[in-house]
Amino acid sequence: MSYPFGMMCAMTTHHPKPRRLVYGHAQMQDCLAFADADTAPAEAEEIKALASARTWGEARQVQTTHLWNPAGPEYYDPEDGFADDKPFSINEVGAVVEGNWPPMVTERAFELLPRDLQARFGGRKFTALNGDILEIPLDHEAELVADLRQRGYEVTRDDDLINVLDGRSFSPLA
Repeated sequence: MSYPFGMMCAMTTHHPKPRRLVYGHAQMQDCLAFADADTAPAEAEEIKALASARTWGEARQVQTTHLWNPAGPEYYDPEDGFADDKPFSINEVGAVVEGNWPPMVTERAFELLPRDLQARFGGRKFTALNGDILEIPLDHEAELVADLRQRGYEVTRDDDLINVLDGRSFSPLA
């Protein structure tokens, strides 16, 4: 098949944008965790907004783009004792109490990291309530990050962001 000259050049010089990852020490699981650097800051803002709500009305108003709002009207009806002016505590929300919100940051590596690196540096760990996590020991950091960078990933460490994504700031388990 022949291509016009411009098309051939574009095809041979195109380089996909490297995947941008943020990672850090997930304190609740005491291992490394990874998140998409393009969405992680916005996700963290959604988590912080819900965690800082003072009333059920404020909690219901939190707009989410990346996560779901576990205090939303589809879960907690104002007519069922969750009136807009009632005090709100994120640790009274069923999905938070059960450990389903926010999603465990340590499970994201299954989607974000190449499978061969998952197998080489981590291990699947079963959690009784919330599914599996990829447990990556802290002492694998340097080699794993180097391998990711060698494959074209942009990798930045941000422990605070990773722990916000994991709900560390408000978790009763923390």
